[in-house]
Amino acid sequence: MNRKSLITSIKGTSLSSAEKSLIFKEKPWGIILFKRNIKNINQLKLLTQSIRNVIKDPYYPIILDEEGGRVSRLNNIVDTKLFSQRFFGKLFEKNKLFGETFYSEYLYNICMILKTTGININTIPVLDILKNKTHLVIGDRSYSKNLITIKHLGNICIDILNKCKIASVPKHIPGHGCSNVDTHKSLSIVDDSHENLIKNDFAAFQNIKSHFVMTSHIIYNKIDPLNPATHSVNIIKGIIRKKLNYKGLIISDDISMKSLSNNLVFNAEKALQSGCNLALYCGGSLKESSLILNKTKKIDNFTIKKTSEFYNFLR
Repeated sequence: MNRKSLITSIKGTSLSSAEKSLIFKEKPWGIILFKRNIKNINQLKLLTQSIRNVIKDPYYPIILDEEGGRVSRLNNIVDTKLFSQRFFGKLFEKNKLFGETFYSEYLYNICMILKTTGININTIPVLDILKNKTHLVIGDRSYSKNLITIKHLGNICIDILNKCKIASVPKHIPGHGCSNVDTHKSLSIVDDSHENLIKNDFAAFQNIKSHFVMTSHIIYNKIDPLNPATHSVNIIKGIIRKKLNYKGLIISDDISMKSLSNNLVFNAEKALQSGCNLALYCGGSLKESSLILNKTKKIDNFTIKKTSEFYNFLR
């Protein structure tokens, strides 16, 4: 499988000729879409078809970041502003059966839209634990302050997406709820003890059965004081792979976020060197995509194997 270890992004609601050429030439592992890329169902369907026509792959990974609530990319198709993960967490904690049923039906309906429009990966659930100090960038994107609620609803989400042949991407491993900083804007340093993190924040990701996970751009000071998780061998190999027993593909969070360096090529390369299998670029700039792809290595044998497993899952 001749692919680069990058998930990239595009600018508008259709592929430009330059974007088509770049995708055909450089063969990024996948494409992530955002609200800027979506007008309506028919347009989105045509867009995903055109991407797959360029790459000549009917199973080509096309990803959406559709959490519901504040983070909804489908607003031009369906209004999900009310349906944050916190909404479903509160509902479940008031009435478990009703909460499970309502959440399940919601997920099935979202999956139907994703299937219809050609999306085969959705970057949910958010498994970050809500705390008093949690920054609003997570806030109601978290199910709950309760680890049991988070794990239970997170598993429901992963299971339903699996049934619908949509891959999930639990995030932000190994945990963003312990941070009081918006990592889109600046670097976060968390001073919680190793023991406390393992028992709480990290535990939400223990033994999860998803094809993919997404990292956090946070420094966990007691584990690796020099590198954010995305760039930390100690976190990716020591915590995510060994302690949390994660067996799938690890995707970085967006390498253009301000919590990392201003050098996008460096951010991608270091993420891959540190143990991420795929780097993620969300900026939508053709120039930046081209620059990163030109310098990004091809996927390794482990990523090829796991990608083949993902394709078999879709069939």
